Amino acid sequence: MEYNIIQKANTNYLGKHIFYYDEIESTHKKAEELAKNKEVENGSILLAEKQTAGIGTKGRSWYTGKENIAMTIILFPNANLQVLEGLTTKLARAMQETIQELYGYELEIKLPNDLLFHKKKICGILTQCASQEEKIQYLLISIGFNVNEENFLEDIKEIATSLRKETNKIFFREEIIQKWIEKVEKILNSIF
Repeated sequence: MEYNIIQKANTNYLGKHIFYYDEIESTHKKAEELAKNKEVENGSILLAEKQTAGIGTKGRSWYTGKENIAMTIILFPNANLQVLEGLTTKLARAMQETIQELYGYELEIKLPNDLLFHKKKICGILTQCASQEEKIQYLLISIGFNVNEENFLEDIKEIATSLRKETNKIFFREEIIQKWIEKVEKILNSIF
């Protein structure tokens, strides 16, 4: 992945610092470790080509093969927990708009955090925060998006899909990330 393209996004802080991994257990778990120790800049992004133990909501696993998007954004907002209400859905809507604007495809939001394409899961968003006395210590936004995946594991191939599988086209992941984080930064600026 050419992550330097992502760093050129029209953002002030999102994606300016990128940690890139060819293979990792989970960008979310690694981001949690970095955030706890405050070892990264606000708006840093962890990107992986492949996750071997990706996580979804409610502790479920999230499979990520190569040519997809597996990423986590690390934030240190100076805000109270209440501002996070509805954030995951806003992030899903931002991805829905991104795909519509870039390619003209209509993804469906399955509340609160999934996106479907032709009734199959294509994207999941996970938000997690650590707080102390209602004050946010850090916020993690993770996304798994099946972009160019062609082969799905047996137990999910009937319920999961990718842009490539549905359209027979290859997509530029960096373009999707760049446009999405521009929308995400606007959302974050409106609540923090």
